[in-house]
Amino acid sequence: MSKLVVSLADIDERFLGENQVICLFSGGLDGTFLLHHIESVLPSASVLALTVELGGGDSVRASRVCERLGVEHLVLDRTHEFLAGYAFPAVAAQAVYLGTHPISASLTRPLMAQVATALARERGYDAVLHTADGTQNSLRRFNQTFAALRFDGSYGSPFVVDAPSREKKMLRLADSGLGDLIRPESGLYSTDINLWCREFEAAGLDDPERIDVPESLYTWTTPAAAEPVDVEVSFLDGVPVAVDGRELAPADLVRALNALVGGYGLGRYIGLEEIENGTKVQEVREMPAAHLLLDAYRRLEQASVDAATLREKMHLEQIWVHEAVEGRWLGPLRTAAQAFITSVAQTVSGRVRYRVSGTGLAPRAVIATRPLYVRDRVEMPQP
Repeated sequence: MSKLVVSLADIDERFLGENQVICLFSGGLDGTFLLHHIESVLPSASVLALTVELGGGDSVRASRVCERLGVEHLVLDRTHEFLAGYAFPAVAAQAVYLGTHPISASLTRPLMAQVATALARERGYDAVLHTADGTQNSLRRFNQTFAALRFDGSYGSPFVVDAPSREKKMLRLADSGLGDLIRPESGLYSTDINLWCREFEAAGLDDPERIDVPESLYTWTTPAAAEPVDVEVSFLDGVPVAVDGRELAPADLVRALNALVGGYGLGRYIGLEEIENGTKVQEVREMPAAHLLLDAYRRLEQASVDAATLREKMHLEQIWVHEAVEGRWLGPLRTAAQAFITSVAQTVSGRVRYRVSGTGLAPRAVIATRPLYVRDRVEMPQP
C-alpha cells in the first residue's frame, strides 16, 4: 500500500533503508535541501535525482549539485512532448485561469509525475518525492497524478508539514558548506522555469495590495526592440506550425516567439490563484510566446468555427482549466473536454499576422483556410 510522504520526519533511516528513492530535482533550493537532508540521514541511501528537462535550462546546475552531493543524476529531455502534448493543447483550450493568466505548472506537473512513475517502474524504485509545499497547487497536481497512475510505492513531498522557511534552508546549506550551490535570490523567490513560462512567487510578490515586482526578475520580457515589426504565425488543425511562413519544430517556434514578443516587453502576467483551502495566492509570470499564440488562435478560431460551437467550447474551456489546475489532468472530465476541443481544432487552420510594438499586438490579417467570413459584406449574397 502506498505511503504518502508529508514531512521531513517521514524520510527517516528506516524509510531510506527500505526504499529506493527518486527525487524530482530541478537544481533549486528545495530540491538541494532535500537531497542534502537524505544524505545526512543515511549517506548510503539509494537515491536518484531526476531532472525532467522542459526547456528551462536547469539541468547543468542540477548536475553540479548532484556531483557535489554524490547523488546519481539522470536528465530526461521531454521538451517536445511538453509543448506538443500539453502547451499547444492549452492554446487550443484557451487555458487562461479565470481570465487573468495562462497556466503553466498545471501542465508540467502531470508530465513530470508520469515520467517519474514510468522510470520508477522500469528500474524498480519504491518511492518518488517532489518538493511542493502546502501553499502550492503543485502539491495535489503531483500527488493526484501518482494516485491516478496507481503508483504502488510511496510518494509525496516532505515540505507539506513543518517545512523550514526558505531562509532556514539557505542557512542550513551554508552551514554545511553547500551555500555556493544556490543562487542568492533563491532565499527569497521560488521559481519555476520551462520553455513556455518563467514563474516566480514568495517574498514581496505575494501581496496583491502592493504589487512591486523587481525588474531584475524579468529576463524574457525586457524591452529591447525599438521599431515595430510584423510577424505571422500559421496553424494547421489547431497546432502552431510556422512563423513567417517557415515551418518550425515546437521548441524552435516557441523560442522564436519568446524572443520576438518578449523583446517588446509583452507577455507579463500577475494573477491570483486559489489553493486547496480556498485562500488565494499571487503569482507572477512571463510568457511572451503564449501571449501571441493564445490571441492568434482565438482570432483564427473565430474565423473558422461557427458561433454556436464556439459558445459551447468557451464554456468547456474553463472546465478544462479547472481540472488541470486542480491536478486532475488524467481525470475523465478534462479528458472529455479535451476530446471536444480537439474536434473543434480540426477546422482551425490558417495564418494570423500582427504588427508587434511596445504598445502591444495589432492584428494585421486573419487568413483562414476554411473561412466563414466574407471579405466584403456589400457583395455578400442576399437572403
